[in-house]
Amino acid sequence: MISFKLKNSCIYNTPVTKLKIIKYPDPFLKQKCLPVISYDKELKKFSEDMLTTMYKSEGIGLSAIQVGVLKRVIVIDISEESKKPLILVNPVIFPSSSKYLDFKEGCLSFPGIYESVKRNEEIVVEYNNIVGKKLSMKATGLLSICIQHEVDHLEGIVFLDRLSGLKRNRAEKKFLKNLNK
Repeated sequence: MISFKLKNSCIYNTPVTKLKIIKYPDPFLKQKCLPVISYDKELKKFSEDMLTTMYKSEGIGLSAIQVGVLKRVIVIDISEESKKPLILVNPVIFPSSSKYLDFKEGCLSFPGIYESVKRNEEIVVEYNNIVGKKLSMKATGLLSICIQHEVDHLEGIVFLDRLSGLKRNRAEKKFLKNLNK
C-alpha cells in the first residue's frame, strides 16, 4: 500500500473530509508531482476528499499539490449542479486545435484573484481513472481550460505564470495585499 505524504505532516490515512488548500506564495506549489503507481482504497479516499474540498471551497477544479500531495491527481466538476465529477490520474494533455481562448481564470490557491489566460480551445487528455484503467477524452471550452489549469499545477506552474510580466506583477501585488489584510 502506498501512502500519500502530506506537506508538513505525517502520512495521509486519516478520515479527513476537507483538506487544507495551500495558498500562494507557498513554494510547495512550484514542485512537480510524481506519477501515481498504486490504485487502491487510499487513492479512492484521497480523491473523494479532494472532491469534498473542491465543492466546499466552491471551486470547479483542484490538483493534489494544492492540498499538499505531490501526486498526479486532479478532480474537476464544471456542472451547474456539481454532480458530474471527473477524477483524472496521471493526465497528459495534447492540444488538438490551433485555436485559443482567453478566459478569466481563478484558483483556489489564489482566492479573490481572476485574470484572463490564453489556453488551447480544444485538447485531448489521456489519463487513468481511479482504478487504473487508461482512458482518453476530447475536451473543449471550459472543461479544456480547467484541465489545462489543473495539469499546470502538477507541473509546478500556477496560472499567474501564464501572464505577461506586467499583469503578473499587478496580480501578485493585489493578491499579497489582500492576503495581509
